[in-house]
Amino acid sequence: MLKAQRIAAGFLTLLMAAALAACSSGGSVATVNGQAISKADFDAKLESSQVAKGMLNQMAQSMLLEQYATDNKIDVSDAEVNKKLDALKAQYGVANFDQLVKQRGMTEEDVKKAIRDNIVVDKAVGSNIRVSDADIAKFFQKNHAAFDKPAQYHARHILVSDVRTAQMIEQKLKGGAKFEDLAKQYSIDPGSKEKGGDLGQARAGQMVPSFEKAAMSQPLNAVGAPVKSPFGYHIIQVLERTPGTKATLASAHDQIADQLRQQQEGPLVQPFLQSLMAKAKIDVQDKRFADVFPSPAAGAAGAAPAAPAASPAATPTK
Repeated sequence: MLKAQRIAAGFLTLLMAAALAACSSGGSVATVNGQAISKADFDAKLESSQVAKGMLNQMAQSMLLEQYATDNKIDVSDAEVNKKLDALKAQYGVANFDQLVKQRGMTEEDVKKAIRDNIVVDKAVGSNIRVSDADIAKFFQKNHAAFDKPAQYHARHILVSDVRTAQMIEQKLKGGAKFEDLAKQYSIDPGSKEKGGDLGQARAGQMVPSFEKAAMSQPLNAVGAPVKSPFGYHIIQVLERTPGTKATLASAHDQIADQLRQQQEGPLVQPFLQSLMAKAKIDVQDKRFADVFPSPAAGAAGAAPAAPAASPAATPTK
């Protein structure tokens, strides 16, 4: 498990929370042949769903982590949060990350909150975990290719169904027409046309071969000749290109250390979170959510240690 994956899971949970929150005001969500689906009815369905119960659990868990950090003097610096935020953006790609956040009506601060919670968990359960340089070197030797960075490019395109239309658009662009305007007018790619044809960052091997060959070879910012693919004809403009790099032990050291650390830490996380929940006094006013949290009696019987510690001698999974 790469270090960004657990952060990503928390990030996606936050996105679901934002989707639920977006439907909290009055009015309607949609109309069907003129008949409205009210936000109140839609909210009622959402709030009685397992997704809503999971979200309530997640929100309570986040509050408990804040309280635990305060009680145990666990500090999380902005630098720590920003480092993991940068890793998350690298995983998704900056353009895709920003788009995903905006589509859900979120801010970067919402994402930072999820990251901060993850760091609190790391510090709570991982104080005794140790990963040796020998473990890191051994893991790198077996998995070095996984840490190579493939070449990337940032491109935009206009996709049409026939070559004559593609050639016409090519000439308009070379005559000074704006790429984004023609993409919105002519492109048949629904995923990019409203963004002016912007595809964001793509990695080598991500696109069909004919598209990628052009994207990796044509001059930056130039409008290329139409490229045929199974989807139609593409007019491509490459805005940026980053060459791939081969990983070294030094460049992969910190990432591998985090990965091995999380493998040892993984079995400890859920018992820790369950212990926080079991010891907490949670009063549920809405009976639809009465079964979300453990009863105080069950919690007292099954509470785990507040912050379990891993054995320094634990062997990382390869």
